[in-house]
Amino acid sequence: MTPPAPVVFLGTPAAAVTVLDAVVGAGHPVVLVVTRADARRGRGAGTSPSPVKQRALELGLRVTDSLEDLMAEDLPPGCTGVVVAYGRILPAAVLERVPMLNVHFSLLPRWRGAAPVERAILAGDGETGVCIMEMEAGLDTGPVRATGRVAIDDTATTVSLTNLLAVTGGRLMCEVLAGEHPVAVAQPEGHTYARKIEPADLVLDWDEPAGQVLRRVRAVNAHTTVAGRRLRVLGAERADGANAPGELTADGIVGTGDGCVRLVAVQPEARSLMSAADWLRGATFALPCVLGR
Repeated sequence: MTPPAPVVFLGTPAAAVTVLDAVVGAGHPVVLVVTRADARRGRGAGTSPSPVKQRALELGLRVTDSLEDLMAEDLPPGCTGVVVAYGRILPAAVLERVPMLNVHFSLLPRWRGAAPVERAILAGDGETGVCIMEMEAGLDTGPVRATGRVAIDDTATTVSLTNLLAVTGGRLMCEVLAGEHPVAVAQPEGHTYARKIEPADLVLDWDEPAGQVLRRVRAVNAHTTVAGRRLRVLGAERADGANAPGELTADGIVGTGDGCVRLVAVQPEARSLMSAADWLRGATFALPCVLGR
């Protein structure tokens, strides 16, 4: 029986931790973990490690935030790089140093780029997936070794969908490392680009159809304004009603371009997450009112 191949692991967020745990659980010796530097990750003044660094330390793995350490590492024969949402473009010299396999959260060539999960939800895609891709200099252009498909239902959020994709990605990566998918297939033409989420993507446009409003709520930290103050909308659902676009009534119903939605969970400016019903019971502004003004 062939022993598990050694690995260098590059990743940063919680989704990458899921894949790291799968790789370690499959018995692959992790020579080095590379992640992003400690950063502010909350409201405090201090810095904290990335989820991958924290998990690597718990597992007793060597961890660094410097690609120079990877370049200087005496890598064992057959070592493979596993990359999951590392958050930085890898220089050509690194790609030449060790063959890299990337866990990409889309069905390539659809949604190459920075925000594939968010863009799939915003576009109303019925499914997405994971590709294990051989990395090359182009942006998510490398040949694909394995693919797994995941349905996107009407309750999927970026967080919940990313969690599902990470589990699928961990399984597929372990299969590839074990030699189960030896043939790399070039991506077909006709790619779409998942540009990063910009501030304008977060703003709820109540003239949009209800389905698009709900997708925006599920995909990003969507917000609107009420009485001149920002209101994050963290949960909403379809509802019956005849409200005009943006019109909010005391029952939590808001009009859209083609119907209505009901606010379920919100976070008012400078306050904590709460149910929309609790927020409305304590409202200090007159209802009905128009959101987004």
